[in-house]
Amino acid sequence: MSAGSAGPEDVVELRVHGVSAPAADQASQTPVQVAGDRSAGFYRSRPTCAETGPSGGTVEAYRWSDLPSGTMVRTLSLVFLLPFMLLNVAVWMRPGNPATDPVVRALCRVLGLTLTALYVLTTVGVALDLIAWQCMSSPACLSGRSWLSWLGGRPTGLRLATLTLVPVTAIGLIWWASTRPGRSFNAFRPPESTRSGHPLSAVGQWDAEPLMGRLRSIHVAAAFATLDGSLLAARVAHPQGPGPATVALAVLTGAVLTGCVVLICTPALIERDPANRRLDGIARTVRTIAIGLTIVVVVDVLAAPGWWPERGGLPGYSPTLTWLFGAHAGLLAALAAVLLWRRGRRSEHRASGALGALAAAAVGAGIAVAFSAELVHRVADLLDRGASPADRTTLRPPPVFTWAIYGFFRAVLITLVVTGLAVLLSRRGRTRAAAAILAHDFPNPSGEATARLRQVRQLVARARFTEWLPSLAVVYAGLAGLGAATTVIELIGEYPGDVIQRYASVPAGFVEFGIRFGSQLISATVLGLVIGGIFAYRTPGFRRHVGVLWDLATFWPRAAHPFAPPCYAERAVPELARRITYLAGSGRMVLVTGYSQGSVLVAATVLQLAPQVSDRVALLTYSSPLRRLYARLFPAYIDDDMLREVGDRLGWRWVNLWRDTDPIGGWVFSAHRPDAPPTVTGPPASVDRRLRDPDGLVAPPGDSVPPPVRGHGPGESDEPFLMAARELVDRLRDRRRNGPDDDSPPA
Repeated sequence: MSAGSAGPEDVVELRVHGVSAPAADQASQTPVQVAGDRSAGFYRSRPTCAETGPSGGTVEAYRWSDLPSGTMVRTLSLVFLLPFMLLNVAVWMRPGNPATDPVVRALCRVLGLTLTALYVLTTVGVALDLIAWQCMSSPACLSGRSWLSWLGGRPTGLRLATLTLVPVTAIGLIWWASTRPGRSFNAFRPPESTRSGHPLSAVGQWDAEPLMGRLRSIHVAAAFATLDGSLLAARVAHPQGPGPATVALAVLTGAVLTGCVVLICTPALIERDPANRRLDGIARTVRTIAIGLTIVVVVDVLAAPGWWPERGGLPGYSPTLTWLFGAHAGLLAALAAVLLWRRGRRSEHRASGALGALAAAAVGAGIAVAFSAELVHRVADLLDRGASPADRTTLRPPPVFTWAIYGFFRAVLITLVVTGLAVLLSRRGRTRAAAAILAHDFPNPSGEATARLRQVRQLVARARFTEWLPSLAVVYAGLAGLGAATTVIELIGEYPGDVIQRYASVPAGFVEFGIRFGSQLISATVLGLVIGGIFAYRTPGFRRHVGVLWDLATFWPRAAHPFAPPCYAERAVPELARRITYLAGSGRMVLVTGYSQGSVLVAATVLQLAPQVSDRVALLTYSSPLRRLYARLFPAYIDDDMLREVGDRLGWRWVNLWRDTDPIGGWVFSAHRPDAPPTVTGPPASVDRRLRDPDGLVAPPGDSVPPPVRGHGPGESDEPFLMAARELVDRLRDRRRNGPDDDSPPA
């Protein structure tokens, strides 16, 4: 084909879908896979029913939706990994200040280590405290339970050693699960000379598995050391006291835990030198020592003679939990102090943006504590045959978990009240702004359009409430940190109702109601997450609404917690870069369209393209969260410099379509609203194009219903999308015919 010819074979329209849109269906009703595998691949129409895009080129679609979800079992497992995921994303939400970045990363990773310890202590609370220690020493609890009574008359050491298999299995399960999502492809690594210097360009360019393998070994070591500490605390309570072997094992356990904290704060081990075998060996050695130490500790407990005085709960268990929650509060306070003390703060960064890492970390830790407390209380309720906490005479969960449940209830209640106030206080301003927008879009509405106009105004006003969500997350973060701090009161043996009634004159009945309601609220949250995971897997339309935050979080590689869900961008970005490079290298021009989350993937991909490849590429994004969400939540990775570099690499062949009714996507450089002057000049001013939504307020001739409100929905068949696609392809063809000097964005 000559350089000046044009036809379906000279242009490929590569579509990258968002959270819920399946790319294979976008390509055709009868797609055939041309690259990739079952998890992610590229699809085209069958040759017998070839489909062309709006530019007349061949439509090819990249389907990546199974990378963050996949099978239903994996989807549901990701629900229970939510605390680890939130903590991992907190590292990427840091402001990007070189003076504080190492401290923020270290604090997040140490907090992640405490979440691993909490995971182990939760299984210890169920298996060793409630069952082995309390239930098996109570004839009333063992009555009618043959699956427990066979150990009921055995020595305490034997019961503890036998039930230790439960937390060991739990550790092994999450260890195995964290190693399952390994890479099954070779990452695309562009030449050093073509790589962008922006931090976002590093996504997908390295193999993070060696570094995560070290982090995983450290967390596994800490998990086994936490189990050892729980067993040794019980062993010390033996009437004969601890022997020299027990003391030595306690010292070794403390040394392993201290070593894990030190290693996890060592940048060279976790962030650099992925090919250093010596560092791999250090992490594995610590893990091996911890596993061997657990075996010796179990033998020491098993060899303890006779019975312990089994009054109350497992010795040392409740104080350990209390100090752990106190550590949560201290780490969150330190993180807040570091984030607020920032040199070179930019004026456009709000406090909510600066505290994004704190909000994500606090929410993750709060959810983990709430889930743990509820699980232990529910098991206690089951073993006590449905007795209420006040009436229990057999089993007593640690009081610190009661404080935790009350703290969760208090944080949720106050956050909901603040959210309601924010809705009411901001409604007038949001409604006024929506009315001004619609006055320009529909200057002379007819009488029959009044109801429809009111409905659209409400949708626009509702979409603008997204701007308040980061601030509300910070409010919850502060309350969650306060809840973690108040659990330390349990060390003096005080119950929430007594303390609050004494110092705040709040009736104890209200506190009891809060504890019961908080427990039900946690159970409802877990059930809702499970149901949401099932529906998100089965129903693409539902996934569009609930999967946005999930895909936003799992876009980032694991850097703080190895048990977090895997990062799909580590595959999607290099895979897209490789495919685009192949298409451009075969003489084709490529129009890349990115919808919603797909626009983030393609923006990161452009930063990896060589100049001879990007010269053949144009970009069309729509409903993009690049500016509205990512730039606010991840300021170190999505900023003006990064966005301008994407435009420069493409020769500003970039169009972004957005709507005021969209609560997620938005403009990238300038809103271009009719009532506002341009905020940028030069090539960036040509990128954003605001779409009126809906197209009209009344039903057009030949139709019985008015045009739909698109909101965040896709719009590949809409006329603005088709026009923008044709324009970008024409500019690509003009550049090919006339050379780079004649390629410039329209005025």
